[in-house]
Amino acid sequence: MKMLLKRYKYFLGLIFINIVIYALYPSVGQKSIDITWNNAVEMLSIIPPIFILLGLLDVWVQRETMIKLMGEKSGILGVLIAFFLGSAAAGPLYAAFPVAGVLLQKGSKLSNVLIFIGAWSTTKIPMLLFEASSMGWKFMLTRFVINIPVIILIAYITGKLLNEREKQYISDSAGSI
Repeated sequence: MKMLLKRYKYFLGLIFINIVIYALYPSVGQKSIDITWNNAVEMLSIIPPIFILLGLLDVWVQRETMIKLMGEKSGILGVLIAFFLGSAAAGPLYAAFPVAGVLLQKGSKLSNVLIFIGAWSTTKIPMLLFEASSMGWKFMLTRFVINIPVIILIAYITGKLLNEREKQYISDSAGSI
């Protein structure tokens, strides 16, 4: 029971907060409950397909292949694959982290995984198309061209600032996802 409470403490805390808000301010509490419900339904519709894809990635892509394509010695190929995977992705950013964990487990270089996360968050193709239609092609292209080197720079600076022990901790933590 104690383990169960510990595992679901944030969920239970959210329920408690919603109950308190509802008791004190019923109209605000109802909105809070509705938003919480909608977010939970959205997450439950996104997470299962992501984990199915992760299972397929884990089975279909050999560790040696991943090391060759995105590992320590992958060079520009690893960067390009990371950008492509992140840019072609669909879904919210929280779905990128389990994918990043599997990439790390399979032997991807940390900076390539950071590039993948950066690309997922800022250069997704559907987002770029929406941005071009609503803000204009000039704005979209300017932002895109600025984002590419910044993502790479942040990934490599982060990779250089972390020592081997910290990188190993991150890789080991990815195994628990």
